[in-house]
Amino acid sequence: MDYSNTKTVISQSQLMDEAKSALSGKWGLGAGAFFIMMLISLVGSIIPLLSIILGGPLALGMAIFSQKIARNEDVQISNLFDGFSNFGNALGTYLLMMLAIVIGFIFFIIPGFILALGLSQAMYLLVDDSKLGPVDALKESWEMMKGHKTDYFVLGLRFIPWMFVCIFTLGIGFFFLAPYIQVTYAKFHNVIRFGSDSRGWIEDDIIDHLVD
Repeated sequence: MDYSNTKTVISQSQLMDEAKSALSGKWGLGAGAFFIMMLISLVGSIIPLLSIILGGPLALGMAIFSQKIARNEDVQISNLFDGFSNFGNALGTYLLMMLAIVIGFIFFIIPGFILALGLSQAMYLLVDDSKLGPVDALKESWEMMKGHKTDYFVLGLRFIPWMFVCIFTLGIGFFFLAPYIQVTYAKFHNVIRFGSDSRGWIEDDIIDHLVD
């Protein structure tokens, strides 16, 4: 897909507000999903090879889960494991993405960050097109993020104050902050990919506003 004519200017504060609205009544579900992912990560830290094998399908599963909330669709905890139905593409995309980012950091730190930002949309692309191959997913993500890497980076910085607040909740707040971040990123993807053709997943007033 050619994204050269779909560049949109995003109101990040409204994007975050829309994420909060989408999570209304689903905060507990989101916190539960993050808790499960944390437990799986702990097991993976004990068995590194298992962590690598599960990394792709679980990353895709989290993208599916987050998009369902972002798009106001029915969502269940079990959606976290839907990525296993596209195991090959999920794992291949994950491994290639990690390899590219690691190589970027080995040579210079800044290229590593740029690669991470540019390839950040790959899993969301697999959500809508399960037949998309790993290389094509990464290429399309890179094209999509042209002109939006700074937007994505600054959006992430907006959550730093919330992270400090979570520390004072003995870490409990992170269970709610994590889904908030994920759903916000999912909505970001929908805006930059579909622009004004949002299919009702996002509010029209997010589009065509200046970054706050």
